[in-house]
Amino acid sequence: MTSTDPMPAVAAAPAARPIRTYHPRGGRMSGRQVAALEQLWPMYGLRVADAAPFDPADLFGRRAPLVVEIGSGMGDTTVEMAAADPGRDYLAVEVHTPGIANLLDLVHHRELGNIRIVEGDALELVDLMTPGSLDAVHIFFPDPWPKSRHHKRRLIQPAHVARLRSRLAVGGTLHCATDWAEYAESMRVTLDADPGLVNLYDGFAPRPAHRPVTRFERRALRAGRPIADLLYRRR
Repeated sequence: MTSTDPMPAVAAAPAARPIRTYHPRGGRMSGRQVAALEQLWPMYGLRVADAAPFDPADLFGRRAPLVVEIGSGMGDTTVEMAAADPGRDYLAVEVHTPGIANLLDLVHHRELGNIRIVEGDALELVDLMTPGSLDAVHIFFPDPWPKSRHHKRRLIQPAHVARLRSRLAVGGTLHCATDWAEYAESMRVTLDADPGLVNLYDGFAPRPAHRPVTRFERRALRAGRPIADLLYRRR
């Protein structure tokens, strides 16, 4: 006899958690940084979770070429580059709370209208953006995840690069820098292999004058770690 009972439900497998390319960090903050976070975040800040639908004009109040900096750290580089480049808007993506607070303070005191700060996963933010909408992506000194078992967490790997490149306009640039020699070579191989990117130099780029020297970079140089820059353009 054929049963008319419905087939038993099969439990769906839990969705795989994405592999994060960063490790969220808190840290001690000065009174100035605490005040900046409390007072200035509503003016300059946005969380990735609140970013959809994403329209840069809603953040900046204008339409201008957009630069995304992934991992802005304490914000020194972001501020200097944006101040020297008022015709473009800069979107700094960071997960380090003291760094976000410090950048908020710098932006406010420099009275820079072309910087906004996003807290959260940069790749999730990029996925919300319109393909071909970015003028540049800056990735300066990302976590090298030096242990072999952690290499899967590196930001510069083929699938991530394809996502970033798809958001660049034709002619847009991807600029990376690192002080970790093994990661620098891995970056170069990965970026060279992307069919939509062309290396602007024969290998590593000479140090661009427009990228400010940060305290982190000075420490790396004092420790004997040379800096490698890589500059690519979307075909």
